[in-house]
Amino acid sequence: MVGRRIGPEDREPELLTHDHHGAGPDDPDYGYGPEDWPDDDEQQLYEHGLDEEDEEPRGKNGKPPLTPRQRKKRRWRRIRRTLYALFGLFVVLPALAFTITYFLVDVPTPEEVAADQNKVVTYLFDDGSEMGKDVPPGGNRVLLNYSEIPEITRKAVYATEDATFETNSGFDVTGIMRAVYNQVTGGVGGGSTISQQYIKVATQNDEYSYTRKFLELVKSFKMNQQQEKSEIITAYLNTIYFGRGAYGLQTAAQAYFGKDAKDLNASESALLAGLIQQPGRSENPEVATERWNVALDRMVENKWLGKAERDSMQFPEMIPLEQSRPNTMNQGPAAFIKQRVKAELEAKGYPEEKLQAGGYRIHTTIDPEAQKLAVQAVNKVMKGQPENLRKALVAVNPKSGGVMAYYGGPNEPGVDQVDWANTQRNPGSSYKPFDLVALLLRGKGLGETYDGRSGRTFEGREQVVNNAGPNSSCSAQCTVAEAMKRSANTVFYQMVMEDTGVQAVVDAALAAGIPESHGDKKTMDEPTGNISIGGGRVEVTPEDMASAYATFAAEGIHHESHFVSKLEKSDGSLVFEVDKKGEPAFDSDDSKRNAQIAGNVTKSLEPVLPFSDLDCAGNRDCAGKTGTHQSTANEGENSQAWMVGYTPSISAAAWVGTGRDEAIKDKRGRRIYGSGLPGEIWKEFMDSYLKGKPKEEFPKVDLIGKEVRDYTPQTRDRNPTTEREPETSEPETSDPTKTSSPPTSITIPTPPTNTKPGNSTGPPDGDDEGIGLLPGRGGRGDE
Repeated sequence: MVGRRIGPEDREPELLTHDHHGAGPDDPDYGYGPEDWPDDDEQQLYEHGLDEEDEEPRGKNGKPPLTPRQRKKRRWRRIRRTLYALFGLFVVLPALAFTITYFLVDVPTPEEVAADQNKVVTYLFDDGSEMGKDVPPGGNRVLLNYSEIPEITRKAVYATEDATFETNSGFDVTGIMRAVYNQVTGGVGGGSTISQQYIKVATQNDEYSYTRKFLELVKSFKMNQQQEKSEIITAYLNTIYFGRGAYGLQTAAQAYFGKDAKDLNASESALLAGLIQQPGRSENPEVATERWNVALDRMVENKWLGKAERDSMQFPEMIPLEQSRPNTMNQGPAAFIKQRVKAELEAKGYPEEKLQAGGYRIHTTIDPEAQKLAVQAVNKVMKGQPENLRKALVAVNPKSGGVMAYYGGPNEPGVDQVDWANTQRNPGSSYKPFDLVALLLRGKGLGETYDGRSGRTFEGREQVVNNAGPNSSCSAQCTVAEAMKRSANTVFYQMVMEDTGVQAVVDAALAAGIPESHGDKKTMDEPTGNISIGGGRVEVTPEDMASAYATFAAEGIHHESHFVSKLEKSDGSLVFEVDKKGEPAFDSDDSKRNAQIAGNVTKSLEPVLPFSDLDCAGNRDCAGKTGTHQSTANEGENSQAWMVGYTPSISAAAWVGTGRDEAIKDKRGRRIYGSGLPGEIWKEFMDSYLKGKPKEEFPKVDLIGKEVRDYTPQTRDRNPTTEREPETSEPETSDPTKTSSPPTSITIPTPPTNTKPGNSTGPPDGDDEGIGLLPGRGGRGDE
């Protein structure tokens, strides 16, 4: 072999069984291929007569191992082939697809888009009858010319939606990469340009798919090749949704400010531009202000607005909603229902603009009879009461979680347009049932005893804890059952601080259905011992409380509260339907124990109603709890009052207060407690709704923990409605020598009542107004 170059003809023959399925000599898995032939250095080995004993061991195919140089050459060859394949896959093929698609798609005109957007949304009661319609003002829409759009308005829109609009080709590569990153990392923020947004609105397609995004990019690019930037921004501003049912800039200018678009100033332009991203929340003052500020700040960043001018601007004054679009469900209590329905659907991926573009039919959970009676009950009880008082009433179906009735306020222009049913407030003693749930989960119950005397101090706390008057105090051996009936603050404070712990109450409330937060505002932020009596930073809505108490009514099964039962397209085809199946709230592993816990809570709340002169008519089974929270600015005065209660078929929460931290008093100048005006509203509604309906009974359950013994009071029980309301600004003193030994019994006694119509004050609820700030001083519930 010396003097001759080795080639493939020098290979030894192989058996047919080593043929590797017909692979040829060029196959890298078959012996040698041309790329594996020896290089010059290896050839010299053979030419000098080296044999196998002088070489490294040969491979399984009888060839020598590859040298480092050969391995490097093969590695780079594979890298090149991979890069070619990737280039073809991610560059050549997409470019080819982009080009083909470019010639196949068309860009809809603003006139075509406008025609599709002018559809009616229908709202239905739970029985299928019509609640109202939402008709967009499409007939009044004017398609503006470019010259009719103020430059400052265009700049405001560029600032919030697409700062590179005037220079990009219909898509922003940086924005796309940012959107991809956010999607991968779970962040927020997209990369859609103004052109892409127009295409999205025009096609009514907002599904999360790569196909949709690809078509959107192609159409956007084509639009920018065929049209001038002035034409594109004009088309966009003539079709985009601004909220208040307004499509297009001209309609939005009329809906928000009662003027033509050509007359918009910088402040008004900034608000409209900011609302493009959150049109469904245009009536939320906090959201509107935040979006207005964002638009102005970005205008300054892009040098389209001077810093001094921005700092001098005031939030623009909007015309009342009912004047913006006179139409059904735009004013009165029904408008609040529509707002809650829209917010719920938007959270499910169906924003208002999509609903109107599709002409959807919305089936709500609102019971027409219950809604009518709720409004009547509030109006009847609150007639003639001070004008500064605000009120709310929410009823929930325990079997489904559907909101049956919803009164957030009269929604009167210039008087009160706040939805108080969806406004967070301190719940006072109506939160005490969650203390009990925490105790029951520890295997203790209504028979446990704590010191129920007023004026108590606790380790680590300087403030004295008081009860609100003699009727809310009991002995040093007060059972939980008696304490719940009397709403003894000291018992529940001791129970939470020395037995269950604060977090257990938080967990119990969440399990029952109290949400963790409303937007950015937590319901139980940094809870302290005051959570035991619904004070501190515990803030919930009437809907929250009605929903949570519905869990007790449903034997421990929680259904999330909701307003929409199902959604249909205009042709009646079903889009989705809410699953009415609930989940065990307190013990998911033991259904019997879960129901037992809820039943024990109900057992504790039944005596509360007769004690507060709030029995349900017809001797029906019902349970509930009052609550009062004291003003932090007016010592000794109440600032809000609650009544929450239920039967097996309906749970309702009533609230009365003001929009500020001020004393609440009735038309006779008396303090308002939970058993007063809120209790009257609750009772009027429940009695009228349940009239004529079959009686339902709460299921019987075994008590958890110790037996409940009778309570013998220190002083004579009295009906507070017939006597002067106790002063809570001074701590009570109690004589420990007057405590009595409790006799043996398993009943929870209810003292005689003396119901008197028109009692707008009611007995003190023993709520957090009884906590003193310092020894010898009366108290606020907040620390």
